Amino acid sequence: MFSVFRSNMDLMPFDFFAPVFGSNKRKPKYNYESMAEYQSSDKILPPDSRTVKKKKPWRALISYWILGLCNNYGYVVMLTAASDIIGESEGSKSKERNCTYMSTGAILLADIIPSLVVKLLAPFFPFFVNVRVAICILCSSAGFLLVAFSQSITMSLLGVVATSFCSGLGEVTYLQYSSFFDKNVVSTWSSGTGGAGVIGALSYSLLQQLGFKTTLLVMLIVPGIMAVTFYIILPTPEVQDDTDVQNNVNAEEIKNPKEALKKKFKQVPSLLKYMIPFGLVYFLEYFINQGTFELINFDNTFLKPSDQYRWLQVLYQVGVFFSRSSVNFFHIRYIWVMSVLQAVNVVIFTTEVIYYYMPSFWIIAVLTLWEGLLGGAAYVNTFYRISTEVKEEHKQFSMAITSFADSIGITLAGVVAIYAHNAICSLPMPLRAS
Repeated sequence: MFSVFRSNMDLMPFDFFAPVFGSNKRKPKYNYESMAEYQSSDKILPPDSRTVKKKKPWRALISYWILGLCNNYGYVVMLTAASDIIGESEGSKSKERNCTYMSTGAILLADIIPSLVVKLLAPFFPFFVNVRVAICILCSSAGFLLVAFSQSITMSLLGVVATSFCSGLGEVTYLQYSSFFDKNVVSTWSSGTGGAGVIGALSYSLLQQLGFKTTLLVMLIVPGIMAVTFYIILPTPEVQDDTDVQNNVNAEEIKNPKEALKKKFKQVPSLLKYMIPFGLVYFLEYFINQGTFELINFDNTFLKPSDQYRWLQVLYQVGVFFSRSSVNFFHIRYIWVMSVLQAVNVVIFTTEVIYYYMPSFWIIAVLTLWEGLLGGAAYVNTFYRISTEVKEEHKQFSMAITSFADSIGITLAGVVAIYAHNAICSLPMPLRAS
């Protein structure tokens, strides 16, 4: 149904977008005799688009920025709202400190495990982009509605799970689909996901004045923007040599699925040099975010403890946004360096919540910004390296499966953060250094 929808869009007059995005004239749909022929060309490339000259990919670049924003927006909102979701549940309170024994790491797990599962499985299945995007839009909408109308922590977690599924499926799908466009869409996608962090965390923090339920209902506009961007604004990829390769890869998956699966498994070891340092950076930074942020408590500031948590999330996302937007200015080849620097941050934040030796909240704020810069740089430089270093016929799968690395790192961080949070919660409250 959704693929028919996008085909029918080809017949609609979108020339009014031309001054901003370029011409969007498309041809009517064609009849194909086999699923393999459909997979390789029907929805992705009309046959006579092969004569089209390459144009500047402005519409694709802008579309990928918006898609990155919409895809990660719900995920960020749920993490920013984690303290509020936990606060509305009946978690047991610590007698020593102002904290509950149900860490925000529990929300993190609900927000990442479905994404982890879908990122692991989706790369091994045939690539039907229109259907995947439609599922993302429905799950994103369902997530906001479930949390907004929640009557229990279980219903809230179910909404978080739906949002997580959307984020995971969207990321693996859009990164695979980026193989059909100019390599710089990886940069704008990364920047958009960073923008989702800033806009998601900031909008939630500001809209809280409207109330928790109203805030989430207002955010239903985001799945709608995703639909308009993908089905209308994003252009059909133009045929180039590399696009022909991607079409052949998709056709081969339909004709010989077992052989295609074997090739994918054989390719995984060569990708570990990208996946291991990338996953480690995310393990360390999400341990900080969900294991320590909630325990940071400064009295000598105008922010309440719950506000301190939310604004630290905002500052972290600001750092992520700027570093994810940086790859067109400079590249970082050695991702492991960021793993080492992030490990230093873990030591600082963990000792701070145990001993309370930092004299000012603003020192923690600057360190949080730095933490976000490291995480965002690891993300964009990992995928940029894949887009420039991996063979064209392996690029779709490489992009998709590498996105699994950050999810496994975040999942492990969520588990460790729960135990670390509860252990620190039980410690005596130290005196704050003045």
